[in-house]
Amino acid sequence: MDSAGKEREAVQLMAEAEKRVKGSHSFLRGLFGGNTRVEEACEMYTRAANMFKIAKNWSAAGNAFCQAAKLHMQLQSKHDSATSFVDAGNAYKKADPQEAINCLNAAIDIYTDMGRFTIAAKHHITIAEIYEAELVDIEKAIAHYEQAADYYKGEDSANKCLLKVAAYAAQLEQYQKAIEIYEQVGTNTMDNPLLKYSAKEYFFKAALCHFIVDELNAKLALEKYEEMFPAFTDSRECKLLKKLLEAHEEQNSEAYTEAVKEFDSISRLDQWLTTMLLRIKKTIQGEGDGDLK
Repeated sequence: MDSAGKEREAVQLMAEAEKRVKGSHSFLRGLFGGNTRVEEACEMYTRAANMFKIAKNWSAAGNAFCQAAKLHMQLQSKHDSATSFVDAGNAYKKADPQEAINCLNAAIDIYTDMGRFTIAAKHHITIAEIYEAELVDIEKAIAHYEQAADYYKGEDSANKCLLKVAAYAAQLEQYQKAIEIYEQVGTNTMDNPLLKYSAKEYFFKAALCHFIVDELNAKLALEKYEEMFPAFTDSRECKLLKKLLEAHEEQNSEAYTEAVKEFDSISRLDQWLTTMLLRIKKTIQGEGDGDLK
């Protein structure tokens, strides 16, 4: 059957499901098998949703999954209701990002009520990603990454969420918040044989955030990180920081740029590092809107 045929069949199923739901409300039906009709309607809405998916009518698929989710809730099937809300959210993601968020939030409410915090965290991340990519609302993305990190407490996934928060906080010039997270994650990972290699990156980023605010703070932070994590001293990141601090102290923008270029020739700078290094460079007198070239 072609997609138009699937869509027609889905519309018929939706109408049939609606009839079942209305029929279940009558007094006699309520006494004799009202729930059975609701269960049948649930199944029809789900089948219709899958047909709409085949036809790539994402909004209609999302709506049908939503109807199924509400009926599952009526039947006290919390897990099935949450699953249907997630299916609705995934369908709406392709057509209506805000509606996708509404459905995923409904699923999160059910999962947290059931004590399933790890699953709830996963859906908070999905919402954060929608805010990042589709709705471009970074403040809301941060809030959902923070909530996910809270639910993931003590797991590696919590660090991944926190690092997202730190990166965005620094971009929004919330440097203290970024510093606290980078230091926390750096401290958590430096004693882990599998993760300690990453610790130098987190201390490097924390030091850059300090540097943007105040050169002396950056110097003190660097000393603290070397003391806490001796392996940091020999890292290219630490050596770069020392060169940048020296260039900044001398207000020498050429030496600053040269140090950055040398680092970039071996370890390519990503967008975040480039932004932070430029912000520091602009604090060198006479730099104004300079670049790193």
